[in-house]
Amino acid sequence: MVAPAPSPSRRRAGGGSHGARGRGARPVGPGSAAMPLPVPGCPRLGPALALALLLLGPARPISFQLPGKARKCLREEIHRDTLVTGEYEIGAPPGAASGPSANLKITDSAGHILYSKEDATKGKFAFTTEDYDMFEACFESKLPVGTGRMLDQLVILDMKHGVEAKNYEEIAKVEKLKPLEVELRRLEDLSESIVNDFAYMKKREEEMRDTNESTNIRVLYFSIFSMFCLIGLATWQVFYLRRFFKAKKLIE
Repeated sequence: MVAPAPSPSRRRAGGGSHGARGRGARPVGPGSAAMPLPVPGCPRLGPALALALLLLGPARPISFQLPGKARKCLREEIHRDTLVTGEYEIGAPPGAASGPSANLKITDSAGHILYSKEDATKGKFAFTTEDYDMFEACFESKLPVGTGRMLDQLVILDMKHGVEAKNYEEIAKVEKLKPLEVELRRLEDLSESIVNDFAYMKKREEEMRDTNESTNIRVLYFSIFSMFCLIGLATWQVFYLRRFFKAKKLIE
Protein backbone atom coordinates (compact mmCIF):
# COMPACT_ATOMS: atom_id res chain seq x y z
CA MET A 1 0.00 0.00 0.00
CA VAL A 2 1.47 3.35 -1.06
CA ALA A 3 1.71 6.03 1.61
CA PRO A 4 -0.02 9.32 0.72
CA ALA A 5 2.18 12.30 -0.27
CA PRO A 6 2.45 15.10 2.25
CA SER A 7 0.19 18.06 1.65
CA PRO A 8 1.64 21.45 0.58
CA SER A 9 0.72 23.00 3.92
CA ARG A 10 2.72 20.35 5.82
CA ARG A 11 5.58 20.75 3.39
CA ARG A 12 5.75 24.53 4.08
CA ALA A 13 5.46 24.09 7.82
CA GLY A 14 8.41 21.72 7.95
CA GLY A 15 11.94 22.37 6.89
CA GLY A 16 13.55 23.20 10.22
CA SER A 17 16.31 25.75 9.74
CA HIS A 18 15.36 26.38 6.08
CA GLY A 19 11.90 27.55 7.13
CA ALA A 20 13.30 29.83 9.84
CA ARG A 21 15.84 31.33 7.47
CA GLY A 22 13.28 31.96 4.76
CA ARG A 23 10.83 33.70 7.10
CA GLY A 24 10.66 37.42 6.20
CA ALA A 25 13.59 37.14 3.74
CA ARG A 26 13.62 37.30 -0.01
CA PRO A 27 15.83 34.84 -1.87
CA VAL A 28 18.56 36.32 -4.02
CA GLY A 29 19.02 34.71 -7.39
CA PRO A 30 22.12 34.69 -9.55
CA GLY A 31 20.91 37.63 -11.64
CA SER A 32 19.65 39.86 -8.79
CA ALA A 33 21.68 42.22 -6.62
CA ALA A 34 21.51 42.03 -2.86
CA MET A 35 20.55 45.21 -1.04
CA PRO A 36 23.17 46.28 1.53
CA LEU A 37 21.90 46.18 5.05
CA PRO A 38 22.78 48.86 7.60
CA VAL A 39 25.58 47.81 9.90
CA PRO A 40 24.79 48.26 13.61
CA GLY A 41 26.92 50.94 15.23
CA CYS A 42 27.85 52.56 11.88
CA PRO A 43 26.08 55.96 11.53
CA ARG A 44 24.80 57.13 8.17
CA LEU A 45 26.17 60.31 6.57
CA GLY A 46 23.76 63.18 6.93
CA PRO A 47 23.19 65.72 4.14
CA ALA A 48 25.26 68.39 5.91
CA LEU A 49 28.25 66.08 6.34
CA ALA A 50 27.92 64.85 2.77
CA LEU A 51 27.89 68.45 1.56
CA ALA A 52 30.96 69.19 3.65
CA LEU A 53 32.83 66.22 2.22
CA LEU A 54 31.81 67.32 -1.26
CA LEU A 55 33.12 70.83 -0.67
CA LEU A 56 36.41 69.41 0.54
CA GLY A 57 37.21 68.25 -2.97
CA PRO A 58 40.10 69.95 -4.74
CA ALA A 59 39.23 73.16 -6.58
CA ARG A 60 40.25 73.38 -10.21
CA PRO A 61 42.27 76.37 -11.45
CA ILE A 62 40.89 78.84 -13.97
CA SER A 63 42.52 79.11 -17.38
CA PHE A 64 41.79 81.58 -20.17
CA GLN A 65 43.40 83.18 -23.20
CA LEU A 66 44.83 86.70 -22.94
CA PRO A 67 45.13 88.51 -26.30
CA GLY A 68 47.84 91.08 -27.03
CA LYS A 69 47.33 94.51 -25.43
CA ALA A 70 44.19 93.21 -23.73
CA ARG A 71 43.03 93.33 -20.11
CA LYS A 72 40.93 90.69 -18.41
CA CYS A 73 39.70 90.78 -14.83
CA LEU A 74 38.17 88.23 -12.47
CA ARG A 75 35.97 89.32 -9.57
CA GLU A 76 34.86 87.51 -6.44
CA GLU A 77 33.13 88.45 -3.20
CA ILE A 78 35.04 87.35 -0.09
CA HIS A 79 34.16 87.69 3.59
CA ARG A 80 36.18 89.65 6.11
CA ASP A 81 39.19 88.22 7.97
CA THR A 82 39.62 85.54 5.30
CA LEU A 83 42.95 84.22 4.12
CA VAL A 84 43.32 84.33 0.34
CA THR A 85 46.12 82.52 -1.49
CA GLY A 86 46.73 82.00 -5.15
CA GLU A 87 49.12 80.74 -7.78
CA TYR A 88 49.36 82.03 -11.32
CA GLU A 89 51.25 81.08 -14.43
CA ILE A 90 51.35 82.90 -17.75
CA GLY A 91 52.53 80.95 -20.77
CA ALA A 92 54.07 82.51 -23.85
CA PRO A 93 52.34 81.99 -27.19
CA PRO A 94 53.71 79.02 -29.11
CA GLY A 95 56.35 80.10 -31.62
CA ALA A 96 56.79 83.55 -30.04
CA ALA A 97 60.29 85.07 -30.10
CA SER A 98 59.93 86.49 -26.59
CA GLY A 99 58.56 85.07 -23.38
CA PRO A 100 55.27 85.90 -21.70
CA SER A 101 54.72 89.54 -20.82
CA ALA A 102 51.79 90.59 -18.62
CA ASN A 103 51.07 92.58 -15.49
CA LEU A 104 49.02 91.30 -12.56
CA LYS A 105 47.19 93.55 -10.12
CA ILE A 106 44.77 92.59 -7.33
CA THR A 107 42.62 95.36 -5.86
CA ASP A 108 39.47 95.80 -3.80
CA SER A 109 36.41 97.90 -4.61
CA ALA A 110 38.07 101.02 -3.14
CA GLY A 111 41.08 100.67 -5.46
CA HIS A 112 43.55 99.58 -2.78
CA ILE A 113 46.32 97.46 -4.30
CA LEU A 114 46.70 94.16 -2.46
CA TYR A 115 49.18 92.58 -4.86
CA SER A 116 50.96 93.89 -7.93
CA LYS A 117 53.52 92.29 -10.22
CA GLU A 118 54.94 93.58 -13.50
CA ASP A 119 56.22 91.20 -16.14
CA ALA A 120 54.59 88.37 -14.25
CA THR A 121 55.26 84.87 -15.50
CA LYS A 122 54.76 82.57 -12.52
CA GLY A 123 54.35 83.14 -8.80
CA LYS A 124 52.23 83.08 -5.68
CA PHE A 125 50.39 85.67 -3.61
CA ALA A 126 48.62 85.77 -0.27
CA PHE A 127 46.66 88.37 1.69
CA THR A 128 44.01 88.61 4.40
CA THR A 129 40.82 90.55 3.82
CA GLU A 130 39.89 93.29 6.26
CA ASP A 131 36.21 93.56 5.33
CA TYR A 132 33.59 91.90 3.17
CA ASP A 133 34.27 93.28 -0.28
CA MET A 134 34.51 92.60 -4.00
CA PHE A 135 38.07 91.76 -5.01
CA GLU A 136 39.38 91.95 -8.54
CA ALA A 137 42.38 90.24 -10.15
CA CYS A 138 43.37 91.81 -13.48
CA PHE A 139 45.83 90.52 -16.06
CA GLU A 140 47.05 93.03 -18.64
CA SER A 141 49.02 91.80 -21.62
CA LYS A 142 52.07 93.76 -22.77
CA LEU A 143 52.61 91.91 -26.02
CA PRO A 144 52.47 94.29 -29.00
CA VAL A 145 49.80 93.81 -31.59
CA GLY A 146 51.60 93.37 -34.92
CA THR A 147 50.37 93.32 -38.45
CA GLY A 148 50.11 89.54 -38.46
CA ARG A 149 48.05 87.29 -36.27
CA MET A 150 49.37 87.28 -32.71
CA LEU A 151 48.63 84.20 -30.66
CA ASP A 152 47.13 84.61 -27.20
CA GLN A 153 48.89 83.97 -23.92
CA LEU A 154 47.56 81.22 -21.69
CA VAL A 155 46.83 82.36 -18.13
CA ILE A 156 46.28 79.82 -15.36
CA LEU A 157 45.01 81.10 -12.02
CA ASP A 158 44.41 78.97 -8.94
CA MET A 159 42.84 81.17 -6.26
CA LYS A 160 41.76 79.80 -2.89
CA HIS A 161 40.28 81.38 0.21
CA GLY A 162 39.02 80.26 3.58
CA VAL A 163 39.39 76.58 4.36
CA GLU A 164 40.91 75.82 0.96
CA ALA A 165 43.74 78.30 1.53
CA LYS A 166 44.93 76.71 4.78
CA ASN A 167 47.89 74.37 4.63
CA TYR A 168 46.80 71.54 6.89
CA GLU A 169 50.00 69.61 6.28
CA GLU A 170 52.02 72.37 7.93
CA ILE A 171 49.45 72.59 10.74
CA ALA A 172 49.77 68.84 11.30
CA LYS A 173 53.56 69.11 11.47
CA VAL A 174 53.53 72.03 13.89
CA GLU A 175 50.82 70.66 16.19
CA LYS A 176 51.80 67.00 15.66
CA LEU A 177 48.32 65.92 14.64
CA LYS A 178 47.30 62.52 13.38
CA PRO A 179 45.64 62.15 9.95
CA LEU A 180 42.23 61.65 11.53
CA GLU A 181 42.72 64.75 13.69
CA VAL A 182 43.71 66.74 10.62
CA GLU A 183 40.52 65.69 8.83
CA LEU A 184 38.47 66.60 11.91
CA ARG A 185 40.17 70.00 12.03
CA ARG A 186 39.38 70.52 8.37
CA LEU A 187 35.74 69.54 8.89
CA GLU A 188 35.53 71.85 11.89
CA ASP A 189 36.88 74.80 9.88
CA LEU A 190 34.56 73.98 7.00
CA SER A 191 31.52 73.77 9.26
CA GLU A 192 32.50 77.09 10.85
CA SER A 193 32.78 78.63 7.39
CA ILE A 194 29.33 77.32 6.45
CA VAL A 195 27.85 78.69 9.68
CA ASN A 196 29.41 82.09 8.97
CA ASP A 197 27.98 82.04 5.45
CA PHE A 198 24.52 81.27 6.78
CA ALA A 199 24.86 84.01 9.41
CA TYR A 200 25.84 86.49 6.72
CA MET A 201 22.93 85.41 4.53
CA LYS A 202 20.57 85.83 7.49
CA LYS A 203 21.96 89.29 8.13
CA ARG A 204 21.51 90.25 4.49
CA GLU A 205 17.96 88.89 4.57
CA GLU A 206 17.18 91.01 7.63
CA GLU A 207 18.64 94.09 5.97
CA MET A 208 16.61 93.49 2.82
CA ARG A 209 13.48 92.90 4.87
CA ASP A 210 14.02 96.17 6.78
CA THR A 211 14.57 97.96 3.48
CA ASN A 212 11.35 96.50 2.04
CA GLU A 213 9.38 97.46 5.14
CA SER A 214 10.72 101.02 5.12
CA THR A 215 9.99 101.30 1.40
CA ASN A 216 6.42 100.06 1.94
CA ILE A 217 5.89 102.61 4.72
CA ARG A 218 7.21 105.41 2.54
CA VAL A 219 4.98 104.35 -0.34
CA LEU A 220 1.99 104.24 2.04
CA TYR A 221 2.69 107.75 3.38
CA PHE A 222 3.21 109.07 -0.13
CA SER A 223 -0.08 107.49 -1.24
CA ILE A 224 -1.94 109.08 1.68
CA PHE A 225 -0.34 112.46 0.95
CA SER A 226 -1.24 112.16 -2.74
CA MET A 227 -4.84 111.25 -1.83
CA PHE A 228 -5.22 114.31 0.44
CA CYS A 229 -3.71 116.49 -2.26
CA LEU A 230 -6.21 115.18 -4.81
CA ILE A 231 -9.12 115.66 -2.40
CA GLY A 232 -8.01 119.22 -1.64
CA LEU A 233 -7.55 120.00 -5.32
CA ALA A 234 -10.99 118.61 -6.14
CA THR A 235 -12.61 120.64 -3.32
CA TRP A 236 -10.87 123.83 -4.46
CA GLN A 237 -11.94 123.16 -8.05
CA VAL A 238 -15.60 122.72 -7.00
CA PHE A 239 -15.64 126.01 -5.04
CA TYR A 240 -13.80 127.86 -7.80
CA LEU A 241 -16.20 126.68 -10.50
CA ARG A 242 -19.18 127.48 -8.29
CA ARG A 243 -17.90 131.03 -7.73
CA PHE A 244 -17.15 131.39 -11.45
CA PHE A 245 -20.63 130.28 -12.51
CA LYS A 246 -22.21 132.64 -9.95
CA ALA A 247 -20.14 135.50 -11.31
CA LYS A 248 -21.38 134.71 -14.82
CA LYS A 249 -24.92 134.44 -13.44
CA LEU A 250 -25.25 130.95 -14.80
CA ILE A 251 -26.40 129.64 -11.43
CA GLU A 252 -27.91 131.28 -8.40
